[in-house]
Amino acid sequence: MNWIFDMARRNIRRNKRRTILAATSIALAVMLMTFLGGMMAGILDNMVRNLTRSDMGHVRIVTTGFVSRSRFMPVDELVPDPDAVMAAIEGIPDLPGKLVTVTERLMFGTLLSNGPSTKAAVGFAGDAAREAGLMDLDRSIVEGRYISGSGETILGRKLAGDLGFKVGGSMLVVTQGADFGLHIKRFNIVGLFATGLNQLDGTFFQVPIADAKAFLRTDGGSQQVLVMLDDYRKAGKAADRIREAIAPLPGASGLLVQPWTEVGEYPGLIRMMESIYGYMFVVIAMLGAFIITNILMMVVLERKREIGILKAMGLRRRDVLGMFLAEGALMGAIGSGIGTVLGMAICYVFSIRGFDFSAAMGSLTMPIDPVFSTRFELSNGLTMFTLGFLVSVVMSITPSRRAATMNAVDAIKSVA
Repeated sequence: MNWIFDMARRNIRRNKRRTILAATSIALAVMLMTFLGGMMAGILDNMVRNLTRSDMGHVRIVTTGFVSRSRFMPVDELVPDPDAVMAAIEGIPDLPGKLVTVTERLMFGTLLSNGPSTKAAVGFAGDAAREAGLMDLDRSIVEGRYISGSGETILGRKLAGDLGFKVGGSMLVVTQGADFGLHIKRFNIVGLFATGLNQLDGTFFQVPIADAKAFLRTDGGSQQVLVMLDDYRKAGKAADRIREAIAPLPGASGLLVQPWTEVGEYPGLIRMMESIYGYMFVVIAMLGAFIITNILMMVVLERKREIGILKAMGLRRRDVLGMFLAEGALMGAIGSGIGTVLGMAICYVFSIRGFDFSAAMGSLTMPIDPVFSTRFELSNGLTMFTLGFLVSVVMSITPSRRAATMNAVDAIKSVA
């Protein structure tokens, strides 16, 4: 069999133009698949990251009552001892996925007033240091600074403009607490943020979690404990381990541990997008297969006289079939290798630079990072190389069989 591969290698080297055309076609198809694979995976990563960090985490711990009333931000549905829950989670030695952040949150609705101006707003409370890596409001400060102490607040620049608030001034907040009574607290405005998202900049303000607990009379409780992992795909297994870890805690029977895939309608949207991307891959793979088939068919037609001479010299049908399959496999390996390297290089560049969709996201209501980065994974490149190579081999079968079944006399008489 070695002589068949030797002939295939010589044939590839002999007609460089034909080889370059075939390998380039395969390389372009594989490069496109590799880049789109990284880009689609990156878009999904970004969507899940934005959704989970601003709303539910990769895993969230809440009461069952909070789930049914979550849209109303109920401040009477509380995890009674969030510190104990967070300590139990941080103490899990074999938690699936590396623990990035575990934090507690409170959100409440209110009406803010300043003289004759009044506007509905949403108060957001969390540990300032931990939330800096999630909501990213610290990176969006355009005036003043991020909160660092008790009694401080930051708010959206649009919200501040609508009500006439300024850095250095104060803001009076009135809302209903967990005891169903009305409570009032004044916060010092230390900074304004501008995320580029109109709803966020026009309705949100952030206060320290300790102030919110005292202000809302939660008796130390929080609405949610959120867990962020280094890999959102491990959230289901992590949720199982968290349930086991918090089960001995007082009041744990009333708590619900949910991976992000079980919260709301967004996980269904993510799964639908994964399916759409899968169909896109099939279309691209079929396009690549069509190109490869046409190239190899052209090779057979160009070499009819050569095939006839080889068969007249005693080359068997299976030898001709093996030679053309070997050529297809070699061109597939060369083209797939080049395409994979180029596709991975593009993925690497855009995993750092990303695609900025700020202009298209101004009307969204959740804090979303508008820069979408591609996912750079060696496994993606290996998968695409294998797929390109296998497609090349499979698509080589039809033209190779056609070459193998040619009549030697007719092939020699034909004009190349």
